[in-house]
Amino acid sequence: MAKDLTHFINGAHVQGKSGRFLDVTNPNTGEITARTPLATTAELRGAVEAAQKAFPEWAATNPQRRARVMFEFKRLLEANMNELAEMLSSEHGKVIADSKGDVQRGLEVIEFACG
Repeated sequence: MAKDLTHFINGAHVQGKSGRFLDVTNPNTGEITARTPLATTAELRGAVEAAQKAFPEWAATNPQRRARVMFEFKRLLEANMNELAEMLSSEHGKVIADSKGDVQRGLEVIEFACG
């Protein structure tokens, strides 16, 4: 059975309140692997407000601390590259090698941000 996904707002998983979902389908098999909730206007507004509230603290954070956070993010992506590539492949119908290339390109963007 397909799993139901959640929204991630203000550091927490939040069940969708609209009752409406979109199927996440593996393009290679046609199998429905998950359902993602469609947000209500209030949920979207709450996510934007949470981001706006968090921004000033992040912007005021020492650049060295922000770089350490980004380096940790990079380390986690590298440590989980195979799992991330498999997820990308199942959602986009790509071969694993192509998905690993996508993850690698994302890592390059993170490396740039770390600088």
